[in-house]
Amino acid sequence: MEGRKRGDTSTQYPQIQTVIDQKPYFRKTLKDNLLVLLTVLAVAVGVVLGLSLRSRWRHDEYRKLFYLEFPGRILMNMIMMMIIPLTVSSLVTGMTNLGNFQSKNLGALAMAYYTLTTFLATVVGIVLVVLARPGYSSASMPSTDGFSNNTRIVDSLLDIISQCFPTNLVTACFQKEMTVIELVKSDRKNQTGHKITVYLEKPTIGIQKGTNVLGLVVFSIVLGLAINHVGDKGKPVADLFEAVNTITMVLMEVILLYLPIGIMCLVATQFIAAKDIWSIVAGLGRFMGVVVAGLVIHGMIALPLIYFFCTGKNPLHLAINTSRALATAFSTSSSSATLPVTMGCLINKCNLRIDVVRFLIPIGATINMDGTALYEAVAAIYVAQTNNWELGFVELCIVSLTATAGAVGAAGIPQAGLGTLVIVLTAVGLPIEDAVLLLSVDWLMDRLRTMVNVWGDCVGAGILDHRLRKAKTARSDQVLAQDDLSHEAVMEDADKTYTSDHTPGGSGKMTVESARIEMPASLTPSGGEFKPSVIL
Repeated sequence: MEGRKRGDTSTQYPQIQTVIDQKPYFRKTLKDNLLVLLTVLAVAVGVVLGLSLRSRWRHDEYRKLFYLEFPGRILMNMIMMMIIPLTVSSLVTGMTNLGNFQSKNLGALAMAYYTLTTFLATVVGIVLVVLARPGYSSASMPSTDGFSNNTRIVDSLLDIISQCFPTNLVTACFQKEMTVIELVKSDRKNQTGHKITVYLEKPTIGIQKGTNVLGLVVFSIVLGLAINHVGDKGKPVADLFEAVNTITMVLMEVILLYLPIGIMCLVATQFIAAKDIWSIVAGLGRFMGVVVAGLVIHGMIALPLIYFFCTGKNPLHLAINTSRALATAFSTSSSSATLPVTMGCLINKCNLRIDVVRFLIPIGATINMDGTALYEAVAAIYVAQTNNWELGFVELCIVSLTATAGAVGAAGIPQAGLGTLVIVLTAVGLPIEDAVLLLSVDWLMDRLRTMVNVWGDCVGAGILDHRLRKAKTARSDQVLAQDDLSHEAVMEDADKTYTSDHTPGGSGKMTVESARIEMPASLTPSGGEFKPSVIL
């Protein structure tokens, strides 16, 4: 210890302290991203297994493929099992959370913004995937075999409205009503009197297998709003659905633990059964390109333009000040985990009102899922294209509606979009097994769409903060103007009263009612003019 001053311990502990701090951080980071790492590893193992067995198995050895795919089917069955409780509980809980709005005006503005931006993101994704057609290979031709019932656009629109109001909630879980056109033979006479046979279209209601997702979504939203309307009487029901939603998410987390095994078997089966492997890889690359392009258009063009037109401010400043929150969203792929960082950036760096941030950001982390809605819309149409199905107008409308509503019910946790993607696929009758390859790249797409989700929350908070500040300034100016008018009126009344009381024949008594001052006549100087000094 020679040559060291007494009490000088600055060189003894910093390195040790750094090592102690890094270990828990590394363990926590590894624990938080363990599922992602296992998923990526499972995809790699599935690809290697599929390529190795491909040289030994033929793609038409169906029994071997059936057994190899079995663990993957178990995964899909478990996910399908959670569709109805996940849809109903998440939407009801999301609607009941709107009852926490402290201001009706603020709540209305927030819901208008969330609905508009989420639906806009869905439309952007649908337009891009329809134009780019990433699911079609050069040799495949689109078909409408999966949706052929000779219906017209009017009938399809009526089907959408009809499915929103199912006759039975129980049957809506496994079937839905669709318009079916029957050709009925009819004998008629033409203008010359000859008998002819014509075939007339007779619309009838048919039953189609599949979950009526639109009916369940509409019922859940209305039920949540009704629970809010009854107030405290509906709190037990709200608590029940919140508990069901929490339990459902716990079950989804347990199912996700089995995700790597299921993905490994499904990916291996897909690579063995595929006649052209490179078409699969190229299709996934095109799918990722469409999703990234949609997220860029919505996040870097649409949302900044909305922010600029609503506030007149430069959106680049908001992006720079919230860059830490966006980086956290990418690293954690969770809107809920990014919540404290987002609130800190908006309050400390963007100087937004703390009450607005505390009020909007937690709600936005649950409801506002622009990136998730865009991804689900693109994924659903991509799956249809890989099956050579050309989705019609009604199916695109259903995709847009269910993707928008499903994003409301998506939890702000990693891999939460998997459940809502299954909901969208089920709504239009697409096979969820064909979406398994999307899970191989979902770990990366999840991080990108989470960034857009958080960015949408920040833009919404900035817009609503600006609107509230502007409204408060307008009210303050109005109050000041009213005070000035009241002051001028008081002074004018005082002048009138004084003038009338000192005219010839007056009582000699001055009364200023506004100032509540009375001057007796005995105190009035004789022969002189009295000029009171009134301080208001």
